[in-house]
Amino acid sequence: MNRSHFLRIGLATLALAVALPQASFAQDKKTYVFATEGAYPPFNMTSPSGELQGFEIDLIAEVAKRGGFDYKVISQAWDGMIQGLVDGKYNGVIDAVTITDKRKEVVDFSLPYTTGGSTFAVTKDSGITLAGNGTSVDLSDKAASDAAVADLAKALSGKTVGVQVSTIQSSFLTQYLADKGVTIRTYQNGQDVYQDLTNGRIDAAMAAVTNIAAFLQKHKDDVMATGPSFKGGVMGNGSAVAVRKGDSELKPAIDKALKSMSDDGTLSTMSKKWFGLDVTPKL
Repeated sequence: MNRSHFLRIGLATLALAVALPQASFAQDKKTYVFATEGAYPPFNMTSPSGELQGFEIDLIAEVAKRGGFDYKVISQAWDGMIQGLVDGKYNGVIDAVTITDKRKEVVDFSLPYTTGGSTFAVTKDSGITLAGNGTSVDLSDKAASDAAVADLAKALSGKTVGVQVSTIQSSFLTQYLADKGVTIRTYQNGQDVYQDLTNGRIDAAMAAVTNIAAFLQKHKDDVMATGPSFKGGVMGNGSAVAVRKGDSELKPAIDKALKSMSDDGTLSTMSKKWFGLDVTPKL
């Protein structure tokens, strides 16, 4: 073996030794699976071609990039989605999940990425106008919330309000209006609520302010938002990524990425793109 041949073998061996740790490092990059509904625009939705898109789809892509992990998003029915997380079917849920004390008993939450708030929608020819339009009511303020609920009960008595099942809005209606002559009709997804609203099968719908705003963009001639925006208490404190209880790796990575996105304005820019306004908190 001559000197040049020996050097070529040595350099090749050295290159392989350098390359192997890099390849191993790349393989060690974790892949996390997130569940979403794919039917809650503009947070998440499914295109005619079957592609998931929306505010949260853009959000998790950027979070994964900054958090240093790979990811996959799968579609799941909302009802039972939290239980699926607890059962280990996926690593996280990104589906406009509102932070509530009850949910914090079974899952952990990242930093919030929206500020929350829920209100009502009615058709313009319904004759229904709810008091407090455009105002915000915190359910932790008993005097303010009691007055607002009394106004709602008076206007909606004998009416039917549609809402997506297993949501904070459903909990609100059950707790505050079910015993005041208001009929509550639940649906498996938000699209069915709006379909029955526009078809006159229900008198009003309740959903997140951001979700109703997206619906109104396509139905502004026929539908309007009305009544105050409720937050706090059973309505929670904004939306966040839900992860399994005690997850000490994924949650910190998500929090760090969200904080970075808040600091440099990326989170605000994404919100304006999908909602037409900034609904993000300052983290």
